[in-house]
Amino acid sequence: MPTHLEQSLQRDVDRLRAKVIEMCDLVDKALRDCVKALVENNRQLAYAVILRDDLIDEKEKELDRLCLEFLVRQQPVAGMLRLAYSTIKINQELEQVGDYAENIARQSLKLGDLPTEVPKDRFVEIANLSITMLRDAIQAFIQQDAELARTTMAVEETVDLLKSKLNTDIVELFRQDKIPFEALRPLTTIARRLERVTDRGRNICLEVLYMCTGEYAKHEGSDMFRVLFVDHHNACRSQMAEAIANALNQPLFIFNSAGLEPSAMDPQAVRFMKEKGYDLSRMTPKGIFQVPHLDHYQIIVGLAPEVQRAFPRMPHKVVFLDWTGTDPSHVQGSEEEVRAAYEAAYRFMETHVHDLIEAILGTKVNSQ
Repeated sequence: MPTHLEQSLQRDVDRLRAKVIEMCDLVDKALRDCVKALVENNRQLAYAVILRDDLIDEKEKELDRLCLEFLVRQQPVAGMLRLAYSTIKINQELEQVGDYAENIARQSLKLGDLPTEVPKDRFVEIANLSITMLRDAIQAFIQQDAELARTTMAVEETVDLLKSKLNTDIVELFRQDKIPFEALRPLTTIARRLERVTDRGRNICLEVLYMCTGEYAKHEGSDMFRVLFVDHHNACRSQMAEAIANALNQPLFIFNSAGLEPSAMDPQAVRFMKEKGYDLSRMTPKGIFQVPHLDHYQIIVGLAPEVQRAFPRMPHKVVFLDWTGTDPSHVQGSEEEVRAAYEAAYRFMETHVHDLIEAILGTKVNSQ
């Protein structure tokens, strides 16, 4: 017969698991409702999702408090200590998914009655896979099923491919004037948020594996610094910065660039950088919505004043750096004056890229 202490421990564990299920149910409903609001253009439902996000936040705080009380009251060790730790982490992941649902609802309101030929069943397909993955991840936690956690993580890759294909199709429809510019960013943001649900599901699965085995697997890319250079067209300065940074061959960094409204590469920038030893001839400008795993970037470098307005609600972990300066592709004047503008932009990028990397690493970085 279980002792009083064993019964007390089991009650507390059951309470934590029940709260995780309750939290998952709220998040599940938020996701399904925001997708339904998108498909049916249901503004009332979108508003309801936005308003209910406060409830998810409150439940997150309540579960966090219960975990802390569990640690104090039970003073668990080994498996039970890992259970408490994993519950805290999973709670945070679910709260983030709730934020994604709220953001999707807000984006659907921006779409309103805008004409768009994007088949919305593509969003439903991604949403169904993402929600199922999230559910399975929580089920793996409740059942302490490491094998279910491992198999569940495989869904992430499928969703990544579907999201990438959807974004490519959205951009193509925009170029064919079948989607207005005002709808472009909301649509790609919704696709990205749905894909991010699977990232959170994968994180939950990793926590389950830690809880079950005691072996902590690093989240993919967690030991990398991701830096994104953003300007207006991704045709000149941001491409220069990416090329300079990548040429330094820093294994702990991932550098990328994008534009708010991508356009063709600046041919003069291509010629200038070739003289410096960089080949930009094969570079293709892209929009921020085309950057893989955009939400994984820790540092956003803005090279134009309007960039920060494109990231109004960055997560607290993201650092925004303002490197606003003169775009040499816009400089008018003699050949010498134009070249001097490109040279100044190049020197600026080279100096600041080196300083940023060295500040992060705490060591000197050699040039190419």
